[in-house]
Amino acid sequence: MKTFILLTKLSNELTENIQTRILQAQSWMQEVKKQCPDVKFIGHYALLGQYDFIDIYEAPDEMVAAKVSLISREFGAVEAQSLTAIPYKDYTELIKSMYPNS
Repeated sequence: MKTFILLTKLSNELTENIQTRILQAQSWMQEVKKQCPDVKFIGHYALLGQYDFIDIYEAPDEMVAAKVSLISREFGAVEAQSLTAIPYKDYTELIKSMYPNS
């Protein structure tokens, strides 16, 4: 499984009524579980800044991650940015393999 980060910014309509937002989030999660049963969520956080939420999750591949982003757009995100997250240990091993004499 690969690790992905999803940054979402919600539409103004969704942020105006917090109770509606909570119901929308529950519906979003149900739809992700239905369409992407292999996705395993690691964390979900509200943000103070450019984006409203960050989700950290594992998925089998980029196509499934893209589906999670598309479902987010369908459920009111005006922006959904997906990022691949590489474990730091794997990243350092990559560097070592590129520069073995260092």
